[in-house]
Amino acid sequence: MSVSTDSRSERTSVPPAVLDAALRDVEWTTPPAGSTVSRFRAPSGELAVVSLGDPGQPRVVLVPGATGSKEDFALMLPILAHAGYFVQSFDLAGQYQSHTAGADSTYTYQLFVDDLIAFLESGGPAHLLGYSFAGTIAQLVAVHRPDLLLSLALLTTPPGAGNVFATMRWLGPLAPIASARRGAALMVWGIMTNKNRVPPRRLAFVRSRFALTSRRSVEEIVGLMMASPDLRSRVRDLPLAKLVAAGSRDLWPLSAHERFAHDVGAEFRAYATGHSPSETTPHQLSADLLDLYARAGR
Repeated sequence: MSVSTDSRSERTSVPPAVLDAALRDVEWTTPPAGSTVSRFRAPSGELAVVSLGDPGQPRVVLVPGATGSKEDFALMLPILAHAGYFVQSFDLAGQYQSHTAGADSTYTYQLFVDDLIAFLESGGPAHLLGYSFAGTIAQLVAVHRPDLLLSLALLTTPPGAGNVFATMRWLGPLAPIASARRGAALMVWGIMTNKNRVPPRRLAFVRSRFALTSRRSVEEIVGLMMASPDLRSRVRDLPLAKLVAAGSRDLWPLSAHERFAHDVGAEFRAYATGHSPSETTPHQLSADLLDLYARAGR
């Protein structure tokens, strides 16, 4: 998979927004050039992993959310690796190529937290990013094992507690009557019918993932999102550099994300896109992550 630029000089001289505007629909099933794919034995089972960069450099771990996969960061891995970081991502238990992990268990917060802690312990502390549902998992890991984090980034993470669907733009009115199964069905329906308005190759890929992704895992994750823990004060007290990032057309109102960033003591960045800045504005998001990592180093 190619990115619109290869050299550091181009990345520093061309504004990230210009690079993002020039992005084309890519072949999402092809790993970024130079990356390695592997399996990690986590407490829940084997997780599919992609890695890019020099393992001797500072580590970055990017965690996708429900119905997602490591490929959601395919455009960002080369940018961060070329900037001098060792970048890794993995499919959550039950999702895509990690679909067998957790198959004999209930998909609980503890299951996902244990997996992420094991993955971080296996390679040492990292700059951690949690995307959407995985942002809640990242917060739980941060408050329980802050020694494993160099910084914390939360990307389009549900900006609230309790039933986070209640504050969604389009699902809010239905949240009180929706079950986990119905909520999962709505989520899958929205993706399959391209409510995110993604280009053809991206749409074909996200549809194809459902051939592997465990439907039960999605239903149980939706159930978890209906009872999200309130971690704001504990995250705010962490002595970590923090970033909250979201698209202006995200599932949740931008004002809610901005308020959430204030509550957790994080810098806030917004992009002119939807729920998936890692796919649509990867250069802008990566630039803000590199600023975060520089702040963490200071």
